[in-house]
Amino acid sequence: MASSRGAKFSSEIFYKTLSCGRYSEHGYSRGFYTAEIRRSADDSQCALKVFLRKFSVEVPASEQMSLIKQLRERTSAPIKDVKSSLIHCNWDIEAAQKDLRKRGVVLASKKSSRTAAEGLLALAQKENKVAVIELNCETDFVARNEIFQYLALSLAKLALGTEGSFQSQQVPNHFPVGPEHLEKFKLSFDHPKLHGETTVQSAIADVAAMMGENVRLRRGFTISAPSHSLISTYLHTSPQPGLGRIAGIVSLEVGDGNASLDVLHRVGPELAMHVVAAKPLFLTRELVPSEAMESEREVLKSQAESTGKSQMAIDKIIEGRLRKFYEEVVLLEQKFVVNDTISVQTLLNNLSKEVGSPVSIGSFLRMEVGEGIQRL
Repeated sequence: MASSRGAKFSSEIFYKTLSCGRYSEHGYSRGFYTAEIRRSADDSQCALKVFLRKFSVEVPASEQMSLIKQLRERTSAPIKDVKSSLIHCNWDIEAAQKDLRKRGVVLASKKSSRTAAEGLLALAQKENKVAVIELNCETDFVARNEIFQYLALSLAKLALGTEGSFQSQQVPNHFPVGPEHLEKFKLSFDHPKLHGETTVQSAIADVAAMMGENVRLRRGFTISAPSHSLISTYLHTSPQPGLGRIAGIVSLEVGDGNASLDVLHRVGPELAMHVVAAKPLFLTRELVPSEAMESEREVLKSQAESTGKSQMAIDKIIEGRLRKFYEEVVLLEQKFVVNDTISVQTLLNNLSKEVGSPVSIGSFLRMEVGEGIQRL
């Protein structure tokens, strides 16, 4: 009660003082002060709060520390910003939390132009469908943060439940689900520092504000496979299940719908790991673009002609090096990393005999954090 009476008394004196003409002798009019107070009230209603805080609100130091700790735990914002918002909002923790969010949105928009080439891939899977997304940040320190990781996993689960609007031209059964596809959807959080329902765009902005870095959803894909098939995945440098810096995904298909898939459950993850390690670009030789082949042939021809050998020898050199080129970029012609005495195609032939039905790779995908981003 004493505090309330003090606040009321202080504000009355404040307005009476500004309403009198005692400042006219210094060249200031009463109207000037009245206009200034009105403008401050219209903008943020903070001018009077600051004044009253100085004269009527005294929060004990122990309570201040407790409020700072509580708000810090709620938002993960820097202590300096937490304290500033609490003071700004008269030590009202709920108002300070809203104030921090407003500041964070502004800060996030300012940082959105900065390069974000670190981050994580998040993967979600159900039956014969997989979704993988790339969430970027500026440093690996933020990528290790559990709030950032929680957001990445939430986005992957959301992507898994969506249907891509168009199929990738490069790879069959791959549907892009980038930011332009997901921003309209909402996320429901169940996390101490992220809770309630919000849009994807707002969620990313909130996390960017908490982390103090540019955070952005860069890209994503969903991969589907026929009913009697198996999608295997592998995540490299994985801080927890479903997260990693490099992802390998392989779809294995069996000709006979009644054949057992048990052996594929063993070999599938090894093939996905192979995709991560060997970095294939194409599934078969026929899928290599003719332009790429002609360019490679020209380079090899120039190298071979510099040896000064006969045309017949040059042709043999070119063909030998082209085979080597295929072994480097074509998945089926690569040496299997788990057993380099055989190729991936030979592995599939052996699997077909074991299963009793033709086994083939329907599609594959390799993604790596930050690939293609120019780092400053």
